[in-house]
Amino acid sequence: MKTRVPVGLSNKHVHLSRKDIDALFGEGYELKIKKPISQPGQFAAEEFVDVVGPKGTIKMRVLGPARPHAQIEILASDTFKLGVPKVIRDSWDLDGTPGCILRGPKGEVEIDKGVIVASRHIHMTISQAKEYGVKDGDIVKVRVPGERGLIFENVLIRSNERCGLEMHIDLEEGNAAGCKNGDMLEIIKD
Repeated sequence: MKTRVPVGLSNKHVHLSRKDIDALFGEGYELKIKKPISQPGQFAAEEFVDVVGPKGTIKMRVLGPARPHAQIEILASDTFKLGVPKVIRDSWDLDGTPGCILRGPKGEVEIDKGVIVASRHIHMTISQAKEYGVKDGDIVKVRVPGERGLIFENVLIRSNERCGLEMHIDLEEGNAAGCKNGDMLEIIKD
């Protein structure tokens, strides 16, 4: 049975809706692809926006394509600079999360929720999940081998046919564990 999964370190970034893109960059604007990212059909865009909180502003890269709602994924340390509470959430579980102002070259948008520190998670297809003996929604532990080895707890399995096999942790967690993109980590099931 497979137990190893490659890791991808996630830096702060912004997901925008079509309406947000129009407001921030101009009506009908299309994001320009800088490079594809690990999940099929998704990409890092050339565009950046300013994320404005009560205490400060951070320039963040936009990821595409457009999504149904804006979501701003920050690092835990960014909460201090922006002046927002640290709310750790799974993607799209946005109720009760802080909002912010997004500022682009053509305008700004105030969002009432959507600023999160993303939960640790593993993307995999349904057939990969069967091979690994897990299913969508399971919570597992993941062991990081090596000199600074540790175990990540509370790692969510996100399984559907649009996923590419990869564990996502944020850049701060990865740096603390001595991980780099592509390192192989071990899923531990209780």
